[in-house]
Amino acid sequence: MHFHARVLVYFDTIRRSGSIREAARRLNIASSAVNRQLLQIEESIGHPLFERMPRGLRLTPAGEVFSRHVTTVLQDVQRLESELDALRGIRRGAVSIVSAEGLASAFLPALIATMAQRHPQVRMLARTDGSAASARSVIDGDADVALVFSQPRHEALHQFAVGRFGLGAVVSPTHPLATQKSATFAECAKHPLILAAPGLSIHDSMRPLIAHSRRPLQVLLETASIELMKQLAALSLGVAFQTRLGLERELREGTLVHVPLRGTAGLYSELGVYGRAERSQPPAVDAFIRIAEEEIARRAAEEE
Repeated sequence: MHFHARVLVYFDTIRRSGSIREAARRLNIASSAVNRQLLQIEESIGHPLFERMPRGLRLTPAGEVFSRHVTTVLQDVQRLESELDALRGIRRGAVSIVSAEGLASAFLPALIATMAQRHPQVRMLARTDGSAASARSVIDGDADVALVFSQPRHEALHQFAVGRFGLGAVVSPTHPLATQKSATFAECAKHPLILAAPGLSIHDSMRPLIAHSRRPLQVLLETASIELMKQLAALSLGVAFQTRLGLERELREGTLVHVPLRGTAGLYSELGVYGRAERSQPPAVDAFIRIAEEEIARRAAEEE
């Protein structure tokens, strides 16, 4: 379907690519043609849409405004196509998912498996990123759905569901903390710590505890990799921190132990499913969101 102007696709590709040359390569047309279309848009609007930087292009304030309009128009076209397909009885479509890395081991696969069973003709695209970056992908129109932890409110994001999951110390079965039913952060701080780097929601959740620690911390490693944190904890090299989400296999196999943190009110992480605000969701996206809502509710009930 080509109900939308070609120039909007050109602009969106330039925005995503960060350069005219790369946009031309993706569109399989000459760079001069892409540049000409961009100049025509800027002339019509009366404002430059990109700043020409030494290492590529960056949106101007006018470009940010125009970008939001373009994203809405192109997503509405996708929704229209999906709804017309539904009227024809064709159960197909696509959903683009971005999730926090820690959900990729069990939570996200469970959602994909349910979606594939209920709607086998829907095509899914999935990738992982930090929670903040994942939410940004939905805002920018680069993904339909984000499954992320502890996101602040944003006018461009709609939260469809949320569940609270308690943080805990993650240790090997041989670690001194492994036999405890719960632990304070002070007890954890007696051992080497494996901490989440900025950009991960766990970092923000743990920051108040770290800031108010009464003893110097022995930090073995700070990393943005959930998998690396788990591996180091399993080797008994230190204490990591996480919710039970993402530890399903390790807890089942007994290679890691999750010891709930106590002594601080509100020490939890909120898992939410998010879509872009101010738009109705295409049928395939809506179906995936409903499945995510069901799974979050089920896991949250187990947590309680």
